[in-house]
Amino acid sequence: MADTDYSYDYKIIWDAVTSKIKDPNEDLISTEEYNLWFSQLEYHTGKENTIILSVPSAFIKDQIIQRYKKIIETEIEKILGKKLSLDFEIRQKNKEEKIEEKIIKLPERRRTLLKKDYTFDNFVIGENNAFAANACIAIANNPGKSYNPCLIYGGVGLGKTHLLQSIGNKVHDTFEDYKIVYVTAENFTNEFIQAIQNRETEKFKRKYRTVDVLLIDDIHFFVNKTETQEELFHTFNALYDSEKQMVFTCDRPVSELKNISDRLRSRFERGLNVDLQPPSFETRCAILKRKVIQRGKQVSDEVINIIAEKITTNVRDLEAALIKVIAYSELVKKQVTKEIAESLLSDMSKNVSDKKNITIETIQEKVANYFNIKQNDLRNKKRTRTISFPRQIAMYISRELTEFSTTEIGEAFGGRDHTTVMYAIQKIESKMKTDPTLHKITEHLIKEIKGE
Repeated sequence: MADTDYSYDYKIIWDAVTSKIKDPNEDLISTEEYNLWFSQLEYHTGKENTIILSVPSAFIKDQIIQRYKKIIETEIEKILGKKLSLDFEIRQKNKEEKIEEKIIKLPERRRTLLKKDYTFDNFVIGENNAFAANACIAIANNPGKSYNPCLIYGGVGLGKTHLLQSIGNKVHDTFEDYKIVYVTAENFTNEFIQAIQNRETEKFKRKYRTVDVLLIDDIHFFVNKTETQEELFHTFNALYDSEKQMVFTCDRPVSELKNISDRLRSRFERGLNVDLQPPSFETRCAILKRKVIQRGKQVSDEVINIIAEKITTNVRDLEAALIKVIAYSELVKKQVTKEIAESLLSDMSKNVSDKKNITIETIQEKVANYFNIKQNDLRNKKRTRTISFPRQIAMYISRELTEFSTTEIGEAFGGRDHTTVMYAIQKIESKMKTDPTLHKITEHLIKEIKGE
């Protein structure tokens, strides 16, 4: 006996689904994508377990299947309570529908959190970063195929974020269909926490597991965050299995990260790991000359050489020194001579040298002696006022006098996390504004630690 092909009216279901997908608050797709692709769809008819949509061409059909079929079917199941499959019927095009399908392009995509000036053209390549820079260029030219995943590590101000965002901008300009997400590890964690609180973990997973390129900055922030590490582990696997590109940055080799799960650590180490070293004198000069041109200013080669000789740490300190020199020239309306530059930079170079020589252990020793407590008290779990207050001051001074990250400072104070250190710093900063006594205490301790 032949099966009878009954028709089902799913029009109301289809309208509800498209309404939800269109809603910007749902964050399923962008308004531009909806207007471009879903305007091509029309509800045609239904069968027992199938919705049949009308599309103007095979090209549109293939694009909908590739980009949105999974999203549509998921939303149908949420509304109807059961799964329906999608089928398509190509309708006869009228004159208005005869479009040049081969040149259909998405409207200009937003570069969410990507800074346009972070490009490979603006990145000065020297001996210290050539390997990392060339690896990133190769990744951007062939995402998902060359060096996946990739981990870039190095100290503060050496260009990790610049390279990471350069990959995103290059892919954005080259591969118009690619979905790129750049996010800091802190924001990834905060979004995940919010998703749990709002019971929107599926939405969170959809955002991060359907990208073509995932760029995560400062993965050392994931230390001690067990649930976030678990979520990232599964996100990593989903993207890796789909041959989607992942690039991460860290302030140290991943082998030195404590309290990171072994299986997540192994994922980070699976691909290419490249490091950034402080720039050489020649590279520092090239960076400064590039910065001068970008600012449309004039600084003599002699002054540039002095800055490059005095500031040897990182690009961020170089730029700060250059800004100081340019600002002086503009304010006093005179050219900066060699002698003036040396005078202007004497304090900066001293501070840089001080930061290199001062250790957290020295800070803990001086603070403990001042408050007449044991140095080990600053590292244990005691929360009494007599211990917690000096500990907060020691954390604040550690941030002021060293180049250690808040994660590293937390580790030195008994394995406390990044947020605890940030809270301590902010609390001391806030109190110093209203309590002159505290301001004098910190000033006294800083001078003593510096040996002044």
